[in-house]
Amino acid sequence: MGTLSDGKRIVVKIGSALLVNRATGKLRADWLRSLAQDVAWLKGQGKDVVLVSSGSIALGRGVLGLPATTLALEQSQAAAAVGQIRLARAYEEALEPHGITTAQVLVTLEDSADRRRYLNSRATMEQLLSLGAVPIVNENDTVATDEIRFGDNDRLAAQIAVTVGADQLILLSDVDGFYSANPNDDPAAIRYETVTTITPEIEAQAGDAGSGLSKGGMKTKLMAAKTATAAGCAMAISEGSPLRPLFALENGANATWFTAQSDPQTARKLWITAMKPRGSVTLDAGAVAAMSRGKSLLPAGVTAVQGPFARGDSISILTPDGHPIGYGLTRYSSHEAEIIKGRQSTEIEHLLGSPGRAALIHRDDLALS
Repeated sequence: MGTLSDGKRIVVKIGSALLVNRATGKLRADWLRSLAQDVAWLKGQGKDVVLVSSGSIALGRGVLGLPATTLALEQSQAAAAVGQIRLARAYEEALEPHGITTAQVLVTLEDSADRRRYLNSRATMEQLLSLGAVPIVNENDTVATDEIRFGDNDRLAAQIAVTVGADQLILLSDVDGFYSANPNDDPAAIRYETVTTITPEIEAQAGDAGSGLSKGGMKTKLMAAKTATAAGCAMAISEGSPLRPLFALENGANATWFTAQSDPQTARKLWITAMKPRGSVTLDAGAVAAMSRGKSLLPAGVTAVQGPFARGDSISILTPDGHPIGYGLTRYSSHEAEIIKGRQSTEIEHLLGSPGRAALIHRDDLALS
């Protein structure tokens, strides 16, 4: 059974039904303030926290007087535009008394499917976390369409957990775990304390969404668990409606924990290694030695570039005699890498005509053999 004390970087998903009163369409301000206490408590232990929050459409539809039934795409987008600004302000007002800076991050499915956008999102959130901020992530419902949307924030939360290299993902839900059947229909249903492997039998026990405000059911939560655990991130499903739900989880509240299959660093390196390299860079001896000590690859250490490759592609890393020592996700295209190879990072802006990143391949995007 998991515990929040084991986590170093924690992603917490908050569903619409927890944030918004279904009957009134109003924000549950007392609950949000209690969640802010939990976030401050976790950050006080030196943990990074990312919140993936639903609620913009649920808030906006009430303001616009839209019905509580299924909305047309244009109505959802309009509701999101109105609700998102209120949601962001609510989080800011809840966390500010604890001295916590909030940041709004809006994403679409394309941001994770495209490696360049993925790297941009990852770099932004890494910078925010390093500065002590709490990113508030939501799907950009204002522009998302049926073809590109995640469809539910369980899957989005899992993708964000992978993006930031989280070791724990907490899905705050309207149920207190994963059951063998719908406990509302079957009194004999049992709750799993721990799921070590998501088998076909486990998948067959998943139900559908039950809340009128949220779209995620147990099927989507299992999809999220598959994504998260494969990336080295443990996941918990826990009831979020009580005040201070994370503190309650740490102190024995009912939950189901899905066991991570490895650790985030190992899983990420396996993912990079599995990609087909699009090109290569050859290094000098100094760069090889620096990378063996866990350093990033700087342009100054590159002696040759073979492409073509684009930013975000996997490329092979070669020693001076052409021996491959690993793979990495490049932050520059082959054309740009050719221009800045052998040069100092301080020269990048002059050479490329715009500010660039210091590393050609960041150490977090390296998989050395």
